[in-house]
Formats: sequence, structure tokens, C-alpha cells
Amino acid sequence: MEELVGLREGSSGDPVTLQELWGPCPRIRRGIRGGLEWLKQKLFRVGEDWYFLMTLGVLMALISYTMNFAIGRVVRGSGIPELKTILSGVVLDDYLDIKNFGAKVVGLSCTLASGSTIFLGKVGPFVHLSVMIAAYLGRVRTKTVGEPENKIKQNEMLVAAAAVGVATVFAAPFSGVLFSIEVMSSHFSVWDYWRGFFAATCGAFMFRLLAVFNSEQETITSLYKTSFRVDVPFDLPEIFFFVALGGICGIASCAYLFCQRTFLGFVKTNRFSSKLLATSKPLYSALAALVLASNTYPPGAGRFLASRLSMKEHLDTLFDNRSWALMTRNSSPPWPEEPDPQNLWLEWYHPRFTVFGTLAFFLVMKFWMLILATTIPIPAGYFMPIFIFGAAIGRLLGEALSVAFPEGIVAGGVVNPIMPGGYALAGAAAFSGAVTHTISTALLAFELTGQIVHALPVLMAVLAANAIAQNCQPSFYDGTIIVKKLPYLPRILGRNIGSHRVIVEHFMNGAVTTLAKDTPLEEVAEVVTSTDVAEYALVESTESQILVGIVRRAQLVQALQAGPPSWAPGQQRCLQDVLMGGCPTEPVTLQLSPETSLHQAHNLFELLNLQSLFVTSRGRAVGFVSWVEMKKAISNLANPPAPK
Repeated sequence: MEELVGLREGSSGDPVTLQELWGPCPRIRRGIRGGLEWLKQKLFRVGEDWYFLMTLGVLMALISYTMNFAIGRVVRGSGIPELKTILSGVVLDDYLDIKNFGAKVVGLSCTLASGSTIFLGKVGPFVHLSVMIAAYLGRVRTKTVGEPENKIKQNEMLVAAAAVGVATVFAAPFSGVLFSIEVMSSHFSVWDYWRGFFAATCGAFMFRLLAVFNSEQETITSLYKTSFRVDVPFDLPEIFFFVALGGICGIASCAYLFCQRTFLGFVKTNRFSSKLLATSKPLYSALAALVLASNTYPPGAGRFLASRLSMKEHLDTLFDNRSWALMTRNSSPPWPEEPDPQNLWLEWYHPRFTVFGTLAFFLVMKFWMLILATTIPIPAGYFMPIFIFGAAIGRLLGEALSVAFPEGIVAGGVVNPIMPGGYALAGAAAFSGAVTHTISTALLAFELTGQIVHALPVLMAVLAANAIAQNCQPSFYDGTIIVKKLPYLPRILGRNIGSHRVIVEHFMNGAVTTLAKDTPLEEVAEVVTSTDVAEYALVESTESQILVGIVRRAQLVQALQAGPPSWAPGQQRCLQDVLMGGCPTEPVTLQLSPETSLHQAHNLFELLNLQSLFVTSRGRAVGFVSWVEMKKAISNLANPPAPK
């Protein structure tokens, strides 16, 4: 039965239903409906993306703070390598599924609850959580606005989400955005830059605001407070030691990256460990945790590792501007039975070991313990542990300099005591920056501490460390991609002069499968059944081989199975008939020439997130280039094949 409609008496407007005319309070309901429609138009006028980005930042801040709150009361994997792969154009099934959100949160909570035993953080998993929420909010946005799925829009949300994930962990929006830029992609859109800052600022502000609401802080302050001397934080001759510290961190990072990648590859290829990881992940995790717990047990070796401190307390003590070596030179304070909140630095001192022995022992033990911890299949972040490890390297050098120059280094007739905490700050930024191949860790150190007095020496240390690490080893995330055998496109090292002479003709795959419009359907069916490529090069004719488009295999198979009913049984049919019958084709918007250089092709693949391109010569399809050919060409530059 059709719904009855009518006009209100004395009204010349549109017809309304009788239910609306006779329902309760029709005028109020019409006013509310009109007000909501007006509000929707006004809000979405500036762009609906900004509201979802703000929501993303606030949600991630709430989750981060809640997790910190819960772990504070209760005394698999990072996710960043997979996100790098997705942003390069590769589709990873289920990685962004919101159904994995709960499992990730629970697993990460258990990881953080282990404290100094496992000694892992939450940066990587939080980036993963952030991109999962961003992907879900993106789907909600498309349904709300009523627009079709847009891959570019989705990537924009994911890039902003990566910045939010870092910002809501450290309350550092600037370094969060820059870190995501450096780690996630080689090319970055300025439009994503502003969007990332907006979402990251909302998240960082909310995260620190919650601390004020919970009476933990009186106002919004930095996460790790320091008291470095502001008037003369360092003397000019100390610049040399900061650069030397950067070199030490660079060499140490190369050793760490090599050992970590080698051990992770060994665990995945060894018959016993690979079987254990495939069938009994909890058992492997329990065995690894047992080894780590045995070495961090406080009454045992843990007393020399400051294992009673949390990760936050590790940084708070390492950034102390006092010299522990000078404080204990003429006295020998006993090792406290329980940690003293006012003198947590005593956890780094033991009468039988001294400060230098404890710091050195910490570095040696944590080196292999961090490598072992990265193989445990649990949600965990690896940035914070290497940040603390670098702080310990800097602290050790700072303590040594404070003993070598107890009165400070004389500069211009003025003597200023050396602050080991400044070296710890530089070491943390330099080592973490070298491991991740980023410079933004210098800015992160300033945002974490709220002081920028060591800006120049810290930046010089980070640059020195990166100069060594980037020339010797792939970053931590790239190394994980290599070991996990995720699809990736390696960089071309700029120092390889021979790379500029390599052209597409040297490494392209000439075995390109083409389908001509005049090809009989019997031959088309034979080609489709004998190959498994996702798309075929469509050429004008078998003789000319002029590339005119692309036809996808799935759509071609569907069209062949359908078949127009008007075809006569004995009629000679060709591919042109299938195309005219409705099989869709795609234009070739980009193609390579055999004379295109390797660098140009590599830039196109990275900039546009391409998987493959056809190669044409005077319009004729002569081959194609995919990631496989690109990786082989880049590998041959680094390790030239033996001459035949």
C-alpha cells in the first residue's frame, strides 16, 4: 500500500506524509531535522577529513594513556615494517583489519607489564594500532559522505596515523611527524605533512592533558624532566667528544643491526627454532622470557643491570646531570635493599662493580638480550630499548670524561663541570637514529626533555652516527623486511657511480605476454590457462605489436566464460569480439623506454607506488619491468656477477 501524502493547509511547499502531519510535535521534529542538516553542511564545508583526523589523534591518546595507567597500577612484532610495505603499494591481507585491534592491545599490555624483564616498548605496535583505527575511520568516512573507496585517501590517513602513533607515545608531535616521514616513505606529500601535524598535535595534547586531569602533573610538561645547565651547557672543546660519541654509536649500531638481522634469520631458518615458532609460539616465547628473566633477576645478575627500574626510570636516571663517578669517588654508599625514589641513580652503582662496571655490564648484556627479545612473537616496540641503550653509551662516555676532567674543560679561562646527562641525551638520539636511519631522533630528544640547550652537539652526534650506519647496514625496519621476505624496493646507493650508466634495456624482462586484438579466441584461452600473470599487454595487431592498453586476467576470464549468445557455432571469433562485448580495458598511462635509466625508473616506482611497467620501443611492447627486475639490477650493482 502506498503511503498517503498531502499538503498542509495554506502551504504551497512539497507534499508531506500524513504520518508527519498527524504525528506528535511535527513542527519541533521538522526543526530538529533541519538543524541537523544545517550543522552537517557547515561542519563538512571545511573538509570532513579534518574532523576524522582530530578524532584519530584523541582516540590514540586515550588508548595510550589508559594503557600507561593500567600498567602503572599492575606493576607479534612491531608493525612498522609491514606498514612500510603497504605504503609502497603492496596489499597485505588482514593487516589493517580492526578485528586484530583487541588482540594487539592485550598482547602489548602483557609485554609492557613484563617491565625490565623483556625490556621492550610500544612505539611500533602503537603505530599499528593507529593505522588500524585510521583505516576503520576511513571506511566510516566514505560511508558517511557516500563516496567510493579511494586508495589515495586511504594512504593519506595511514601516513597521518603513523605520525599519531609516535606522537601519542612520547607526546612529541613534531618529531612524530618527521619520524614517520623518514621511516615510512622516500617521497612525501606536503598535503600529508599538514594533515599529520594536525592529527599528531591533537593526540599529543590530549595525552598530556589526561595527566593533568589525573593530578599527575600540575600543567602540560615534557615527559622526561631534566635540569641541564642553561647558561653554559657545554664548552666548545666538548664538541669533539660529542662527534666521537656519534661515531661510537654508529659503529655500535652497525654491530647491533648485523647481529640482530643474522640471528633473526637464523631463528627463522634453523630447523628446531623454526618448527618451534611454527607450532608452539607460546613455548618459544616462554623459553626466551625465561632466559631474559634469569639474567635480570634483581638478587642475581640483575643488581648490576639496574633491573629494578622501569624504562621511564632508566631514562630519568641516565639523564641526570650529576656525575655519579665523582659522587662515589670518596665514598662507597651501600646498594639499597629497595629502590630509593629520591636516589634512583644508586641502582647504577654497586660497591663491587662501580658505576663504570655497571654501565659496561649493562651494555654488554643488553646487547644480546635485546637481540633475543626481538625474536619473541609478541606485540612489542623496539625503539625505546635502543633509545635507552644509546643513553647508556653516552652516559658511560660522559662519566669517563667527568673523571678525566673533574674540574671541567677550561675554555676562555672559565671552567664548567661536565654534565654526563648531556652525553646520555646525545647517545640516545645518535644510537636510535643510526639504528632506524633517521635524523628526527634529535628533535625527539628535545621534545622528550623539554630542553634544547644541547641542540648543536646532539644533532652533530646523530649526523655522525647516521653517516656510518647508512653506509654499512640497512635500517632496523628494512632489515626486518628483508628477513621476513616482505615485498620491498631497495634504495640505490648514491655513491655507486656505475648505476647512472644502467638503462632499462639491460635488466628488463623481454618475455612479455601480449594479446593482439586479432588473436583467435582459442589462442587467447590457451594463453590465459597457461599463464598466471595479473594483466596482459593489449596490442593493436599480431604484426604491429603496438601497445594500446591493458586487460586484466580476471576480467578477461569472466568475459570468455560469459560469451555473447549471438555468436554462431562455426563463426571465427577473435579477442576484438570479446572486447566489444563489454570486457573492460585500461589505458597505458605510463610506460618505460629501453633507454630510460635505472635511476629514473626507480624514482617512478617509488614516487607512484608502482608494481610493474611495460617497456615500449616506438610504440611496440618489447618487455616489462617489475620489482623483481629492479631488485636484481640493484643487487648486481652492489655485487656484480662473475663474467661468463
